[in-house]
Amino acid sequence: MDGRGLARGYYDDVVGPLLAAKWPGLPHAAGRLGGGSDVLGLDDTTSKDHDWGLRLTLLVDENRRQEIDDYLAAELPETYAGLPTRFPFSGRTDSVHHVEVESVEGFVTHRLGFDPRDGLSTIDWLSLTGQAVLEVVGGPVFADHAGGLTAIRDRLQWYPDDVWRYVVACDWIRLSEEMPLMSRAGDRGDDLGSRVIASRLADVAMHLAFMIERRWPPYPKWCGTLFAQLPCAREVGDALRKALKADHWRYRQQQLGHALDHLLNRQRAIGLPAPAPATVDFWDRPYLHPNEQIITALLADAPDLPTGLGSVEQHSDNVKLLANATARRQSALVLRNARR
Repeated sequence: MDGRGLARGYYDDVVGPLLAAKWPGLPHAAGRLGGGSDVLGLDDTTSKDHDWGLRLTLLVDENRRQEIDDYLAAELPETYAGLPTRFPFSGRTDSVHHVEVESVEGFVTHRLGFDPRDGLSTIDWLSLTGQAVLEVVGGPVFADHAGGLTAIRDRLQWYPDDVWRYVVACDWIRLSEEMPLMSRAGDRGDDLGSRVIASRLADVAMHLAFMIERRWPPYPKWCGTLFAQLPCAREVGDALRKALKADHWRYRQQQLGHALDHLLNRQRAIGLPAPAPATVDFWDRPYLHPNEQIITALLADAPDLPTGLGSVEQHSDNVKLLANATARRQSALVLRNARR
């Protein structure tokens, strides 16, 4: 059984009945949310070597949280479905249950850095990573009696249109900053440097694909796996693979250009501004460069924000920053005040 199915059975057969026996009608929400490959249905045999098992998120009123946690710690059976209900997480030795008893506010604030029930500002949106949002919206919900969790998940489905155009434009800007450098490095005989830049550009192109398709990207381990599920993945992915395997910078540049052609076509198909062509010549050099008219068109109705800096996951790949909701929010506030 995969982790999601296991969590569903654990709630239906064990946790839910325990709550009903002690507090009939207790308002709560339950699901497999937060961290872990199984939240997105991506767990496999390898996943089971650590931090996998009987896990559940249980959201209750803050005033009852500790009481309910203590009750479950005392009343949960030793095993369910042949698995222990108590086991240690990585780096720890104490065996405890992993029904995460939280309030809705505490759960979402820990992952997002704010409570979206208070409304989301542009800076709130830009402080989010796709992974942070997926920890709230990506997993299955088994019960939501008050509807509060469902309302939050609905609100987080996607950016407002103006912020969406801004982050899409920022990916095109990121591509424009380095695409000619990839070709220049290769032209000067620095094939390794050209390949390194190509891999950075492929990463941006994949992020752009997620943005165009209105899908939250996960953290790097699962990015390629979920990218493969995007409607544009076959054409874009084929060109990116050829670019990354290319033995010459000209073919590398050509294939990256093909990937951007496909992305621009998809961008046009879903209704975003997409003036053709995707790439143009870079001055008098034999290098390609994203068409700046695409960026101008996208930014025409975008928020008044620093051009090109984008969301926190567009301007940093530092794991310690991206995994820390407080640091992400502070970073987004600093960027808001950067020179436009």
